[in-house]
Amino acid sequence: MVMASYNRIILVGNLTRDPQLSYTPANTAVCKFGIATNRRWKDREGNSREDVCFVDCVLFGRSADTFNQYMAKGRSVLVEGRLTLNQWTTPEGDKRSKHEVFVENFTFLGGGRGGEGGPGSGETDARATADAPTGPTHAEPPEGDSIPF
Repeated sequence: MVMASYNRIILVGNLTRDPQLSYTPANTAVCKFGIATNRRWKDREGNSREDVCFVDCVLFGRSADTFNQYMAKGRSVLVEGRLTLNQWTTPEGDKRSKHEVFVENFTFLGGGRGGEGGPGSGETDARATADAPTGPTHAEPPEGDSIPF
């Protein structure tokens, strides 16, 4: 019996911190960042409620360099990729795990760096910044490269 399998996630949110760029021993760029997505609704009593979800993301290759160059804390972005589960053991012997999005495509949202554009502003960084890339950006994972994290 063949089981169907599909792992794809699309998120739109704001960066929770500035991107962190590093390089593997084979000089592959690795960019880590976090985004926050929120959901607003009214409860049964009519009170406004909000739920925020914080998601860690990682991006590799030239796309990592590009992302790091144009993004900063608070900026809006659409990311598309696959969900991964990282598991490790702490030095104290405790087992830990966390979900992370391996970003394969992203699209800048909002105004240019320092602009006040936000979700729904309709202006992308590619239009607001002359040398920013246009359209979605694709990333491929490094093959046979150990990632130092």
